[in-house]
Amino acid sequence: MAKENIPQENEYTAKDIYVLKGLEPVRKRPGMYIGSTGPDGLHHLLFEVTDNSLDEALGGFANFIEVKILKGNIIEVTDNGRGIPVDIHPDTKKSALETVMTTLHAGGKFGGKVYKISGGLHGVGVSVVCALSKYMKAQVKRDGFIYEQEYSRGVPKGPVKKVGKCDPKDTGTKIIFEPDDEIFRDRNFDLKRIITHLRYQAFLIPGIRIRIVDEREKPAKVYNFYFEGGVLSLLRYLIGDSKVLHENPFYAKGEKEGVEVEVAFQYAKEVEIQELSFANNIYNPEGGTHLTGFRTALTRTLNDYARKNGFLKEKDENFSGNDVREGIIAVVSVRIKDPQFEGQTKAKLGNPEAKTAVDQVVSQALENYLDKYPQDAKTIIENCLLAQRARKAANAARTTVLRKGILEGLSLPGKLADCSSRDPEESELFIVEGDSAGGSAKQGRDRRYQAILPLKGKILNVERARLDKMLSSDEIKSLIIALGTSIADDFDLNKLRYKKIILMADADSDGNHIKTLLLTLFYRYFRPIIEEGYLYIAQPPLYRIEANREIYYAWSDSQRDEIIEKLRKNNVKNIDVQRYKGLGEMNPEQLWETTMNPQKRVLLKVTIADAQKADHTFDVLMGKDVLPRKKFIQSYAKKVKNLDI
Repeated sequence: MAKENIPQENEYTAKDIYVLKGLEPVRKRPGMYIGSTGPDGLHHLLFEVTDNSLDEALGGFANFIEVKILKGNIIEVTDNGRGIPVDIHPDTKKSALETVMTTLHAGGKFGGKVYKISGGLHGVGVSVVCALSKYMKAQVKRDGFIYEQEYSRGVPKGPVKKVGKCDPKDTGTKIIFEPDDEIFRDRNFDLKRIITHLRYQAFLIPGIRIRIVDEREKPAKVYNFYFEGGVLSLLRYLIGDSKVLHENPFYAKGEKEGVEVEVAFQYAKEVEIQELSFANNIYNPEGGTHLTGFRTALTRTLNDYARKNGFLKEKDENFSGNDVREGIIAVVSVRIKDPQFEGQTKAKLGNPEAKTAVDQVVSQALENYLDKYPQDAKTIIENCLLAQRARKAANAARTTVLRKGILEGLSLPGKLADCSSRDPEESELFIVEGDSAGGSAKQGRDRRYQAILPLKGKILNVERARLDKMLSSDEIKSLIIALGTSIADDFDLNKLRYKKIILMADADSDGNHIKTLLLTLFYRYFRPIIEEGYLYIAQPPLYRIEANREIYYAWSDSQRDEIIEKLRKNNVKNIDVQRYKGLGEMNPEQLWETTMNPQKRVLLKVTIADAQKADHTFDVLMGKDVLPRKKFIQSYAKKVKNLDI
């Protein structure tokens, strides 16, 4: 794809590649460079390669990037940037291409001439990918020629070769790599994860075309992204079907102290907070100084406006940070010359100047916004007042719950059958649907380390209720006291009494609804429990199969059919198949044998692979708006099998 208006003053040659130190440590301690050797680290390899292409786009040198997932989970990333230089580097005496690909801390991002702003950190990216790849090939189009070099585990298989000619205007880089199976046990790339990441990049670089092609199955899946609205387009995407609280979205763009700032937000008719922060287009899931600057400006400016216009009286306390952020959907993006991230995975930005720049840009623009749109301002402030009142009510209710737990002295809920162990590392809490199943579980458990908390009926849908109303629910109060962590501002993961919390409900529509209600509760109010890997879902069997006094259990229809087929091959005639309708149908021995015995049970660990997607899904399934839920049901209805009505 041809490029136009490329800045002519940006000379990019071998002298612009800065070498800091060697590559040897990467294979010995890959986690230091990519965070882990699990799925996160695997995808980090891909994103390090695409970051380099995106840096070319940020500089105005590329307008097209293609990512292909080939059979065998081999990745091919192509851009139409300037192409990595191939001339001889003055220090290494090797081709600049080989230097970049095989030397740690070698790249064009240190001198400040080639890349004014870049997402790649310290130039480690592509060399780390090379070190952790079983096979890699770099192909460069530059100056009318095509150059190639191949590598294996960070070592060149030969010199850089000139392999053909091309149009002098046709430039760019193609990187092909196969992750090393000695490093990564699971080399399966997640298409959804890649789409989410690169969709964000397409939003944040207006005019860039990004194509994703998954060739692992036929026909290939192809996705194309192109947006012109930047941060505002991303905001509209995040809002989706949510109902907004006010008509005009806030948008600000400016530069302070060399930091480019772009911010957009709008309030939705929800209590959840969505804040996405980016530094040089790199998503920072843990926020950082830029997000702190935004929150500071938002809180101060809305408090000033509320007092100046009589919404807050002299005796009234100021809005808290949570008061002004309830229901907000915000995007904070900065571009900064030397980004300082905490950790190689760039989860959190640390530059102090980013906080100051965002604070100043947002403060000034928000003051103008509130004056320009007085009705929107009134709606936003009234939402803050409502959130403040709810917070005070919730604090009072939370104090009551805590006081009850303290006054009753470690007096846990009467319905809780606790375990004798006081070691959270070995203790398990089963949250069980219904009294009958709870009774069986209490009789069948191992009392040393297994505790049982039966819940009566369906708990409150916390997606539709504020904290004060939620804490009026006896079932939820019992759960909070049993967990020991408290809730909201008082939440303390270190006080968790069980390191395995297992949701156990019937395998029918009611049971699934109960599990969804509980998952919503944990996601909204006990999310660190999920993030630490302490939450599980029990998988009780669907079928009990008996033949010749032998008992078999099946967890799916296909497994049932396999068992029956094997029995028939053994000439078994009298096969009795029982479909369990609920946990209450199992006696204590059966429940222990199939669902609670650590040696035989099947547990599903609850994880949050994509928090933003999870947040949206809970909102759709459990929120107040009917239309998004209706669309969801219509979209997935055909995929449902064996619907229990």
